[in-house]
Amino acid sequence: MNNFEFYNPVSIIFGRDRIGEIKNLIPQKSKVLLLFGGGSIHKNGVYMKVKNALTDFTVKEFGGIEPNPTHETAMKAVEIIKKKKIDFLLAVGGGSVIDATKYIAAAVFVEGDPWDILAHDAEVKKALPFGTILTLPATGTEMNANSVISRRSTLEKLAFSSTKVMPKFSILDPTVPASLPPYQVANGIVDSFVHVIEQYLTYPASAPLQDRFAEAILLTLIEEGPKVFKNPADYNAMANLMWCSTMALNGLISKGVPEDWSIHMIGHELTAFHGIDHARTLAIVLPGIWHVFRKEKSEKLLQYTERIWKIKEGTEDEIIDKAIEKTGNSDKVE
Repeated sequence: MNNFEFYNPVSIIFGRDRIGEIKNLIPQKSKVLLLFGGGSIHKNGVYMKVKNALTDFTVKEFGGIEPNPTHETAMKAVEIIKKKKIDFLLAVGGGSVIDATKYIAAAVFVEGDPWDILAHDAEVKKALPFGTILTLPATGTEMNANSVISRRSTLEKLAFSSTKVMPKFSILDPTVPASLPPYQVANGIVDSFVHVIEQYLTYPASAPLQDRFAEAILLTLIEEGPKVFKNPADYNAMANLMWCSTMALNGLISKGVPEDWSIHMIGHELTAFHGIDHARTLAIVLPGIWHVFRKEKSEKLLQYTERIWKIKEGTEDEIIDKAIEKTGNSDKVE
């Protein structure tokens, strides 16, 4: 096992009817900027729950954050924050809204071009505090230091990571995503699954506990994913999906082991140039990566196929082919 450090200060508030607790989590007398996406929070009742909980706060709103959040939109929010002297951010949405909020929180304090944080690894020295209310389980951003932002003017999609932009708290209420359309549920399942794969399916590192953590998440996604796809209002299935998505990228399963992330890096380019949903790019790229790197990843591919799909008969190439087929093409949910 490799040397590692592990730090995660994010407070998770999980379960039914927890949104109202934000009034006790946000510092009193804060000027809050409520950030959200295309307006689904108005349809599913989340908006009114948030507003009712924030009656004792000064609240401004910023909507319209895109599914692939952009630098251009984020800069509009930064202007409002500076003008209105906002001192706390509340992101209500999925990974895109939370990622955008992380970038906005850091960009407020940058004297030059905030894009340098992404393009030139400029250090994030300070960021506005913020909390999140998760509406779509997928990216795990609600419990990590990562953010991915696109720039329309240059067709770039880049990532940055800083402990300065870890949420103060994240509310995970499994009733909130109950009205999600099937394609968004599918995206969340795929994104979570591939997050685990990028940290697990590399090469052995004498880290059996980390392997078992990762395999547990993969198996749970395989078992619970179809239930959520069929019925997002299935509370228990959605609860398990939400926790899997969070655990997949909160830093725990990556400790002491090698990581890859090539599937994500290629996927980001597909999104930047063609606007394809992030999770769909991962589904497109993953089988090809495994074909090309089947020799380099052979030990882990064989382990994955045996432990996840219970397949161990055949030659090494036959087993790896089965792993690729089983993951990418079989057992489709119609």
